[in-house]
Amino acid sequence: MPLNKSLEVISKDTYEEIHQASLKILKETGIQFHCPEALEMFKSNGAKVEGETVMITSKMVDDALATCPKSFTWTARNAKHNVTVGDGFLVQPNVGPVYIKDLDNGRRKAGLEDYANVIKLCHAAELVHLNGTIPVDPNDVDSDAKHLHMMFEILKNTDKPIIGFCFEGEKVRQDFEMVSMAFGGKDFLETNHCVGVLVNPLTPLGYASETVETIVEYAKRNQIILIAPCIMAGISGPISLLGTAVLQNVELLAGIVLAQMTRPGAPVVYATASTTGYMKTGAFAAGTPEAMLINTPNIQMGNDYYNLPTRTMCGITHSKELDVQAGYETMMSLMMGVLSGANIGVQCVGTLDGLMTLSYEKMIIDQEIISRALRIQRGIEVSSEDLAVEAIQQIGAGGTYLMHPTTVKECRNMWLPSISDWNSFEGWEATGSEDIIVRANRKYKEILEKAPASLLDPDIEATLKSYIDRETN
Repeated sequence: MPLNKSLEVISKDTYEEIHQASLKILKETGIQFHCPEALEMFKSNGAKVEGETVMITSKMVDDALATCPKSFTWTARNAKHNVTVGDGFLVQPNVGPVYIKDLDNGRRKAGLEDYANVIKLCHAAELVHLNGTIPVDPNDVDSDAKHLHMMFEILKNTDKPIIGFCFEGEKVRQDFEMVSMAFGGKDFLETNHCVGVLVNPLTPLGYASETVETIVEYAKRNQIILIAPCIMAGISGPISLLGTAVLQNVELLAGIVLAQMTRPGAPVVYATASTTGYMKTGAFAAGTPEAMLINTPNIQMGNDYYNLPTRTMCGITHSKELDVQAGYETMMSLMMGVLSGANIGVQCVGTLDGLMTLSYEKMIIDQEIISRALRIQRGIEVSSEDLAVEAIQQIGAGGTYLMHPTTVKECRNMWLPSISDWNSFEGWEATGSEDIIVRANRKYKEILEKAPASLLDPDIEATLKSYIDRETN
């Protein structure tokens, strides 16, 4: 059975305090939306609007929360990869790294080939359930057409549930055209949640125009919106961890209201991506234990108070190399995310350097870290059979359980590593004394060598290429 308790940072009595504090800020201070369409929508729904600042009432929040689905199916192009969001822990690719790194070529700016490689590796990974977004930002593609080329590589190299990009409205609409071609038309998207998008508020207390346009376009099409404030306590948020959790909740509720005003019932995910500032420099702090002490209260709120699917940033590290720091910071953050009860984890498949760099080898290693954390979360069985009284009495004193029928029956269900070496020292030496980075380097290359050339029907692939040519010429 799962562990009896998830990680709890605040008591349930504090939920109402955070909620009421958030309502006070939304009503009295308001939040800025830098988009005329959104401002008109708020006005028509009875909100007080001063310039670009919207005062959101408690009734607007209540009405929005009432129409949010508590869970939903994220539909893949291949139905065997469909997932339920709101049940268990799903993993998605990272978002944002600019550099790529491996043992052979070191750290360098990522290109479109690297982008495609990462999508292929995520497609092959059993514990990565979603695919797409911007796990590395390809620098060798024209910025105006980048969204088209990235979406093509997603559709070509995975048939898992996909995540798109936050851009201005016209680019979002172009991506939807491509998704529709691959999934079977606009009617299919109308009745299935096929593509999600991550959006980040303009902290503190704001939403940029392209973010608002993305929310509106996705909600109109009944697609998935993951709203994730990225606050740094002491810099873009209060220095108190609870205060930053309150600000995070305010920005989340504001985005949820916008999505539900656009289309009641549009699927939203209550997501967290905040941390502290590194107060020596004023920069982002990726290795701090305090990040999840901010995010866990919000995950608790999302799960238990608002009954919404949740997502969190976990598995991050500030280490520049695949060293012990990368290991302990990744495991600390990931374990806290899993035990907090989040339904989706992000930034836990290969990131280094405060999310600036993605490591091919760490993508492989992190999958084992995820597997370890999920095994711990699963807990132990507590049936009368698992008390093993009969086996203990049969073996008695001084015996061995190695060949006992219960051992033979269950031994293959014990957790095993996917990349760590558990051989004896002599056995390790006999197989070349390889360290884990060398093994991970070889494994990621083997996966890429075996990856299919394309998962698209040839006619659909040709249609997508023609569409990109038409839109870029």
